[in-house]
Amino acid sequence: MIETHAHIYSDDYAEDRQQMLDRAWAAGIKQIWMPNCDHTTIPGMMDLAAQYPGRCLPMIGLHPTYVKEDFENELQIVEEWLGKYKFIAIGEIGMDLFWDKTFQSQQKEAFLFQCALARKHNLWIDIHCRSAFWETVELIEKFADAKLTGIFHCFTGTLDEAQKAIELGFKLGIGGVATFKNGGLDKVIPFVDLEHLVLETDSPYLAPTPFRGKRNEVAHIALVAQRVADLKHMSKEEVIAQTTKTALKLLQ
Repeated sequence: MIETHAHIYSDDYAEDRQQMLDRAWAAGIKQIWMPNCDHTTIPGMMDLAAQYPGRCLPMIGLHPTYVKEDFENELQIVEEWLGKYKFIAIGEIGMDLFWDKTFQSQQKEAFLFQCALARKHNLWIDIHCRSAFWETVELIEKFADAKLTGIFHCFTGTLDEAQKAIELGFKLGIGGVATFKNGGLDKVIPFVDLEHLVLETDSPYLAPTPFRGKRNEVAHIALVAQRVADLKHMSKEEVIAQTTKTALKLLQ
């Protein structure tokens, strides 16, 4: 399995990070893709990338909820890192209007700037989109560029939104919300071809049932795979094989 989105550098794992990773490897995880948040998360992320080359793969980007007055300085740091390391993607980037709309215009500017970086460096983008799906789509469409692709991470939208994301050339990152009783993805996943889905946990957040409300970890991705399999009336092995294939295509 490919874990396409996990913050394994988080302080939530300060006491047992190695044991958490050992459980992930034992569960059959081939790679863990690590999204960045801002300059403070880069050191821990890069330490893991160095410790597990080819297995813990870093992205670089400025998370929308970390966009503040100093966002231009943060973007400069992102650009500097792109000049000295080969990242797998620009992420996580996007729009988040759930908690606070104070920096909405700055979030837009940061997103467009990072999309331009993705095109410049021939990288895909990992999108964080909360309460801002159509605003994010509008920004993507400004590029009108079929080469701009990636993942709508932690996708929890409607079938119409799923179809729009796919139309734009993006994959849907499916995580723990798929296992929630009222998560809504039971009305989406059965109607979306498996080739458009990838698996994630967003660890340490959004733990799947029966661990909901507790710290999430990468090994729990097996529960997500099983839920997708159940919704699509196919085997877990089929889900793992196809989602892994889909994820690896993004690295080509």
